[in-house]
Order: sequence, then C-alpha cells, then structure tokens
Amino acid sequence: MLEGACVYILRCADRSYYVGITRGDPELRLAQHNVGSFPSYTITRRPVEMVFVEWFERITDAIESERQIKRWSRAKKEALIRGDFAALRMLASRKGRSKPCV
Repeated sequence: MLEGACVYILRCADRSYYVGITRGDPELRLAQHNVGSFPSYTITRRPVEMVFVEWFERITDAIESERQIKRWSRAKKEALIRGDFAALRMLASRKGRSKPCV
C-alpha cells in the first residue's frame, strides 16, 4: 500500500462529515483521529467513525477524488457512502438547476 492512497469519510459525533486521505492503514488513521493526534476539524467532534474508504493506486488520483468529494453536498456524500450510484448521478445532474418556485 506504499504507492497509492485511500480517500476516507468520517462521520463525526455532531453528524458532520470529514473527508481525508492517507497513504497508510485507514483503520490506524481512524484511531489517530479518535485520540486527537491531528489538530484538524475532527479534534472537537470526536468520536468519529469511518463510513467510507476507497483505495487508489496513484496518490494523485486519491488527491483529486478527495478534493472533489469535499466540494459535494451532504446528500451527495451520503449517496456515495450508501453506494447509491443512481442517486449520485441524479444529484450530479441537478447541479446548477434552479429550484421551482412554490
């Protein structure tokens, strides 16, 4: 696992999501977040749980994916976590469309 990297999503205690990347073991990274090893977003939102992990052979692909997911809406992140690719496509196609007036 030295050449590539994992993109991961953590669900924080406040129900928010944190998207990160690691070249190491994702379970070790989860433990590091939970003990407060990183002065990051998760430090005040513990405990956190790993809800998604995806391995990439090239770290550049992992970095690109992490940046993309960080820009996504909560609904789109949750569709990815569920593995609901039909919902992901639907949510992606709605981007930029106006909401109907009520």
